[in-house]
Amino acid sequence: MLLLPSLAKKIIHEVKKLIDEDIIIVHTDGTIIASTDEKRIGTFHEGAVLSVKERRKIIITKEDEQRLDGVKSGLNLPILFSHEVIGVIGITGEPDHILPYGELLKKMTELLIQESYHSDQLQWRSRMLEAFVFDWLQLKDWSKPFIDRAHLLKVDLQANRQLILVYLNGHQTFLDEDIWQLIHVWNGDHDHDLFVRWGSDRFLIIQHVQPNMLKKTIRHKVKQLKAFIEETWNTSASFGIGQTVEGHELKKSYEQAERALTVAMRENSIIFDADLRLEMCLEDISLPTRKEFIGRVLHSVMEQEELLETFRVFFQQNMSFKQTAEILHIHINTLHYRIKKLEESTGLNFKYFPDIVSLYLSLYFLDDHLKNKDESK
Repeated sequence: MLLLPSLAKKIIHEVKKLIDEDIIIVHTDGTIIASTDEKRIGTFHEGAVLSVKERRKIIITKEDEQRLDGVKSGLNLPILFSHEVIGVIGITGEPDHILPYGELLKKMTELLIQESYHSDQLQWRSRMLEAFVFDWLQLKDWSKPFIDRAHLLKVDLQANRQLILVYLNGHQTFLDEDIWQLIHVWNGDHDHDLFVRWGSDRFLIIQHVQPNMLKKTIRHKVKQLKAFIEETWNTSASFGIGQTVEGHELKKSYEQAERALTVAMRENSIIFDADLRLEMCLEDISLPTRKEFIGRVLHSVMEQEELLETFRVFFQQNMSFKQTAEILHIHINTLHYRIKKLEESTGLNFKYFPDIVSLYLSLYFLDDHLKNKDESK
């Protein structure tokens, strides 16, 4: 591993919290690449070269300052990574005073380097996995290079898969650290259940579906993940879940998850594509047709938000007069009055079932249109 100046600077910043002495980090060729005294950066340090060659701590005395290039009294300790010396950390000061800190600072430095290395590896895998899944969803035939990438990433292409698409409403930026938090909560096998960032506010779970895996088991896991997201990040989460497919049909499960997510986003809920009925047809209706339909049904009441909200609640409560009146905190006679007002304004007849369906669909399309407008701002 190469010890870069950016990482060395970060290490200096962290180590400085533990000791009030000047600190340097030196490349294996003796060049100081980070220091609390910026004037020393880029200069040569002969004591560090000795520490590298002999793979041991070197104590620099006042006398050594006269005979060794670029040194100050203090302590030099080799930094090890995978049993190889990759640099030296130096502490300026009276040796007797700073010796007790030596091994502690060396160990802390090595831990910071290991943490940085593993973080880089996770980021590399995340980027590789994102690109791989994108190709997986696009390719009609699997080439040998694609199959080789699957082996490198330990992705079983032959396993049955179920794709889960998640939208985080209002989450600012989705980071790799967030993904690893979610994996921990999901408690899945990292080699089998794949988590992939999908833009700044979405991510995918490509679940390895085991034989006899029950729908209620998946729903339970998704509910747990949803609760964690909403409690930890203070944002609502919607889940669209595709159906189980073979590996080469992953795009089909993705399209189903996308369709289910569109419905789930209306109420920040969890929707399985297999549970969709009417929504399957509605999502295929073009935007121009939706707009024209809204205008034909609601043009005369578009500005009467109280009236529109009344019938949103009415349909949410399965057209129960009693429950609608209770939720809106109005007398049931007031509800009957609003129905009459709507009928007079729109020409709809609440005793004619196709008119009730038209009202439901127009509100469905209107709410979807308003939601999309808000998201595009």
